Amino acid sequence: MKAEYRSISPSPGSSFNTTLFEGKEFIASWHFHPQYELTYILGSSGIRYVGDNMGNFEYGDLVLVGSNLPHCWKTIGEQKEEVRCIIVQWDEEMLEDWLEKKEFQHIKQLLALASRGIRFDFETALKVESKLLSLIDLPPFERLLSFLQILQELAVNANHHFLAGEGFTTNLTIKESERVNLIYNYVKEYYNQQISLDDVSKKIAMNKESFCRFFKKTFRKSFFEFINEYKISMATKMLINTDLTASEIGYQVGYNNLSFFNRQFNKFVKMSPSKYRKMYRDI
Repeated sequence: MKAEYRSISPSPGSSFNTTLFEGKEFIASWHFHPQYELTYILGSSGIRYVGDNMGNFEYGDLVLVGSNLPHCWKTIGEQKEEVRCIIVQWDEEMLEDWLEKKEFQHIKQLLALASRGIRFDFETALKVESKLLSLIDLPPFERLLSFLQILQELAVNANHHFLAGEGFTTNLTIKESERVNLIYNYVKEYYNQQISLDDVSKKIAMNKESFCRFFKKTFRKSFFEFINEYKISMATKMLINTDLTASEIGYQVGYNNLSFFNRQFNKFVKMSPSKYRKMYRDI
């Protein structure tokens, strides 16, 4: 089997599952399931993992994950509000017969693209927010109709970009998936310290060479690229949410060399920290 399997049941009286999740943090580890999943963030922030992709999430984050694509959302740092999100999950068989009809051609194309994970732009997310919220309390028949309207809106009028890389593999064993979760949790706790290959490889009971091969094969990047990407994700959040200087933020996320911090920021964000902050403040 692949990754960590999660069993999902439809909502009562319905052919698909609709959940309003609320809590102090996301409880799911890196996992997969055969169902498609549409997740919309209403509160909290953190880092989202879809396949080999890592990115920040906050209010307005709307993501469609395809069947069997590993994913998880992790809150990070101090949270001003609890996690609140809408999750819609459905089996491929639910729409199987309809997808061959001409009226469903756009939805069929959208679901085919979901194998890599799709993030929709903020404007699109806001357009469908009220419909997503209404799914929670609608009677089953009306819920289905509204759900199809949401999919059609996303398929026809939405701007989006892919998350997981084209070559990402989902063929992970349960043991390999457990290793990934240990790595995620270790980096989350110690990202602002000096992490060595010895430290992390011992944590998951592998030697350094085997660990490096495993990580590169799974994520198509080195472990240290992953750490730097995580540090920069944390830095972008701090640039938006605090008044700390770029230098102070560089030190807080674990960079003792500020020139290296600036180079890494430019590498992952394609602009300087000061330009990034100005862009968001202008917005």
